[in-house]
Amino acid sequence: MNSLESELTRRIKGKVHSEKEFRDFYSVDASSYQIIPKIIIIPKNEKDVINTIKIANKFKTNVTVRGAGTGLVGGALNNGIILDMKNFDRIKISKNHAVVQTGVVKGKLDKKLENNKKFFPPNPSVGSFCSIGGMLGNNSSGSRSLKYGSMIDNVLEITLIDGNGKKIILPKDEKTSKKIQKKMKIDEKNIPNVSKNSSGYRIDKITTAKDSHKIIVGSEGTLGIITSVKLKIKNIPKKRILFVVEYNSITNAISDCISINKTNPSAIEFVDKITLQQINHKFQKDTKCLLFVEYDEKINQNEKQFKIRISGKIIKKLTKKQDIFKWWKYRDSSLFYSLRSIKKENRIPHVIEDAAVPIEKLPDFFKMLEKINKKFKTKSVIYGHIGNGNLHVRLIGKRKNLTLVKNIAKQYFDEIIKMNGTITAEHGDGLARSEFIKKQYGKINYQTFREIKKIFDPNNILNPGKIISEKTTVIKNFEKF
Repeated sequence: MNSLESELTRRIKGKVHSEKEFRDFYSVDASSYQIIPKIIIIPKNEKDVINTIKIANKFKTNVTVRGAGTGLVGGALNNGIILDMKNFDRIKISKNHAVVQTGVVKGKLDKKLENNKKFFPPNPSVGSFCSIGGMLGNNSSGSRSLKYGSMIDNVLEITLIDGNGKKIILPKDEKTSKKIQKKMKIDEKNIPNVSKNSSGYRIDKITTAKDSHKIIVGSEGTLGIITSVKLKIKNIPKKRILFVVEYNSITNAISDCISINKTNPSAIEFVDKITLQQINHKFQKDTKCLLFVEYDEKINQNEKQFKIRISGKIIKKLTKKQDIFKWWKYRDSSLFYSLRSIKKENRIPHVIEDAAVPIEKLPDFFKMLEKINKKFKTKSVIYGHIGNGNLHVRLIGKRKNLTLVKNIAKQYFDEIIKMNGTITAEHGDGLARSEFIKKQYGKINYQTFREIKKIFDPNNILNPGKIISEKTTVIKNFEKF
């Protein structure tokens, strides 16, 4: 330990910390997990990252990259070296793209882009606080992914340092791109049939060597430490319109959602009864849920199409920027509202909160959830990106019964996989879901994942235990409560 620390201190220009308060701080993120690391490094530059990886290989210790710590599944926690990328904070904006270092906080990028009348489409609800590196690691998306896609659809180029300490730029590096292409054995029937997916390595997105950078998106720091990225940016739409619709039947809301989806909305979001009760508005007593539906082009034409297709009652039609922002804030606060409405001792840790199913399977999804609640004597708070079939589920039950948590996770993920869904659509696998990836993807795809890992990280020092996992971690390392 001392010789590892002294070598790092000697060769790193940034900060090297092993004090207890630093190790405690970096032992947690926004998830329910805790793992205490040995050393924290805040690299000053790329050379520091390269040296860290080379020294970690020499001392056979692991390196886990960390952004802003907003992850919900412990993806940035490990027991070796933690690399905090906050010094990598440069932004350069061009006409149709931005070159951004991975420590940049999304809120800062948004402000810079807005000054240039541009925006970057992926918009997680914690967008003001999360880092670009974390968003890449988890393949983040948010409400507007329905129209604009996830991170993986909005990245042009990635610069990373691999597990040998070698700098690679993808897809420019033809040799590495061809190596990735060669390993692409895909069993299509075990690839989730969903419009957004953050589980495993996204081998389904690699159709040519020019797509090679996409294998890094969603890889949770297991293939390389990303230092900078070239992102697609778009012009801010001239107009937006947001409808808030209330329903006294979840079945009707699902049916409308499937129909509305055909009209090219930028977002369709779902909010359940528990969550809507926290919103400052007088709803009908029998309101069971809300849909938020947004359009950002062909406003008049889309409004007509939308009104023909809905059976719920429009309670808000918003066109002013500040009104739209206010109501999206209500929706984006769903996680906070759901936590506020559940006593701390009844909050079951984040494990199953991020699945997605094909939207035609949404009725089956809600039935399945009812069965789980009945069987395990739990209740659930549901909200999220229903247009993508991606619903966030927060469970209310006996927090201290960890066996219950694991049994729920097993059954829930089994059912999601049977529906050809994904166990995580935007939050990543981390400690909560990595052990279920093999079941999700089957032997052939999982073997391809192993081959990809070998290309980038032959000594398995980069965030081990995530994605390629031999151990059960779903209820291990929960913070003491």
